[in-house]
Amino acid sequence: AIDPPQGHIAKLIGMPRHSRHVGQALKLLSPEVNPPVPWHRVIGSSGMISSRGPGTQGAQRQMDALVAEGVEVTDGQNGDMRVNFRQWGWFPEVGTIEVGRGVVAQDVPEGDNDEPQSQ
Repeated sequence: AIDPPQGHIAKLIGMPRHSRHVGQALKLLSPEVNPPVPWHRVIGSSGMISSRGPGTQGAQRQMDALVAEGVEVTDGQNGDMRVNFRQWGWFPEVGTIEVGRGVVAQDVPEGDNDEPQSQ
């Protein structure tokens, strides 16, 4: 299964409006971190693998890692790479995941707009 989108991860850790922080944290991960963090499983809320900018191979590396795990990645209408969340997504409920040192993420206020987009 694909890990939740960045916005859902932000919600799980009690920071529902900070999905970009999740992306930055993943971007700045050291390749030597132990145990390794499966960064390639975190995808944007639309199911699209994000480009890392012109001339970079990050999106291709992410797709290759997902395909190596058996995840189906398809070509979108604009040549983008996509994952079907209905088939591959994992969206745990807030308060069901341990974060940090055994702390369970708490519920967030109503009206949060970081919910995954339906397809």
